[in-house]
Amino acid sequence: MSAEGAEGRPAPPTSLPLQGGPTQRKKLSAPPISLSLDQSEDDLLETPDDLDINVDDLDTPDEGDYLDYTDHEMDWEDPPAANRSAAREPCEPIPTCSAEEERQDAKLWRTVVIGEQEHRINMKSIEPYQRVVSHGGYYGNGVNAIIVFAACFLPDSDREDYHEVMENLFLYVISTLELMVAEDYMIVYLNGATPHRRMPGLGWLKKCYQMIDRRLRKNLKSFIIVHPSWFIRTILAITRPFISTKFSNKIKYVNSLAELQEIIPMEYVHIPECIIRVDEELKVAAENSTMSNFLQGSEPTASRPDRANANASSS
Repeated sequence: MSAEGAEGRPAPPTSLPLQGGPTQRKKLSAPPISLSLDQSEDDLLETPDDLDINVDDLDTPDEGDYLDYTDHEMDWEDPPAANRSAAREPCEPIPTCSAEEERQDAKLWRTVVIGEQEHRINMKSIEPYQRVVSHGGYYGNGVNAIIVFAACFLPDSDREDYHEVMENLFLYVISTLELMVAEDYMIVYLNGATPHRRMPGLGWLKKCYQMIDRRLRKNLKSFIIVHPSWFIRTILAITRPFISTKFSNKIKYVNSLAELQEIIPMEYVHIPECIIRVDEELKVAAENSTMSNFLQGSEPTASRPDRANANASSS
């Protein structure tokens, strides 16, 4: 550059303004570009004369505009082994199970299909209550099954997991019923020796009836209730308008085991000991009541303790 040009140029600033009015930036015009293919290589490299750029007037970024990589170096290599071990979270080893433990765990759950829908039964939760349903042999021509349902083996309603147990027990009863029944069958419902806290609720009985397959409903020939209480009679009276007339006609009440023996063969029917005791107590109470009626009140004091025993056995 010439000395005259240097004298006419303003002195460069010694500092950048941090605050104040907005800085003005100089707009640069793009040089004319020719798309002609006839230009030589020298023409392409030639700088136009009107492209006069004042470097001192350009805005320069301050220190805050720079990215600082001094404290955060980008390491493209693997970290040291010590850093890897410190960064890795501790994990517990996966416990190994033996083949016997796996078989035992598989026994805790049973998969059944009811109504074309798959269900899983927690067999561990209903283990103490599986005696609620049993096979009582056959009647008739030898293919009609006798299914015994003992209500005395139901869980107490004051359990914290009562609903969960009853849900699994419901699936167990329905699936067992489908396995036991091939042709016609009957259900013997042992109601004796069952306290009120173990009586199944109306909703549970309704759900059982609704979930029973149509084939099982049709093949059910008789529903015998042994030692019926006022509670079970009331439930059946309430539900009678909601069930079919055919099913209502299949319900029969039996007051003693001797009366039950006249209807079905008892060779393979398992009767719990508690129900046998209740049957004997009711038998004694019935005999005493008959004797009291025969005496026509000549000894009224004799009937009072007998009535108390009958009430105690029914509770």
